[in-house]
Amino acid sequence: MQLVLPWFTARRAPKTSRPAKAPSLLQVGTETFPIAIARHRRARRYVLRMTPEGGLRLTVPRGASIEGGLAFAKKQGDWIAREWARRRTQVDPWTDGTMVWFRGARLPLAVEAAAVGFADERIARADAAADVRAAFEAHVRAIAAIELPPRCRDLARDHGLTIGRVSIRNQRSRWGSCSTRGTIALNWRLLQMPPEVSDYVILHELMHIRQPNPSRQFWREVAAVCAGWREAERWLRQHGRELL
Repeated sequence: MQLVLPWFTARRAPKTSRPAKAPSLLQVGTETFPIAIARHRRARRYVLRMTPEGGLRLTVPRGASIEGGLAFAKKQGDWIAREWARRRTQVDPWTDGTMVWFRGARLPLAVEAAAVGFADERIARADAAADVRAAFEAHVRAIAAIELPPRCRDLARDHGLTIGRVSIRNQRSRWGSCSTRGTIALNWRLLQMPPEVSDYVILHELMHIRQPNPSRQFWREVAAVCAGWREAERWLRQHGRELL
């Protein structure tokens, strides 16, 4: 996963040549990560991403030093640790004590034979061997289907906008979308965010009705209806990948 990601669509890292040298090693906490280094003549900056195998790949621009790239990578320890934890959460089975996001808080799951609990929620389990993560996601998605469409319509009405259908989806690379006909699609994971961040995502999509393209005028529209949009963007950059 690339270090810096826009929150609506994931940017592809530039295609690189074969690694220029044998992988270096980077220690982050108790984990050691191999770093494959590759140069790319069209790269404009250092790019660090985590590979599907859990290693690191560092793209070095033409003319830049590998030593500078490694120094850049060493400064990204917090991101590497978060990304590694996210990967492990995706791979490892969810059990009692697994931490989950819900309404902006990280909470431990209480997994019992007959139920899964978190916050004030309780999910009945007919089969003790059933996948805990799947049960959590289905439960929160059902809540999102009840809560998010009315919230979207309320915000649209507050700002004098007419919208079409509001759907709840399981999107893997974006938080929401707005069609040219005013149809809004929202990711159920908005229920995992703080309410003010969720509202920002909805308002962001609603402003596309006024300004379809992400122009300066579009961002002026966003700022006019959501004073805390920068803080919301910051939260998404920091925690968004943990939800996806």
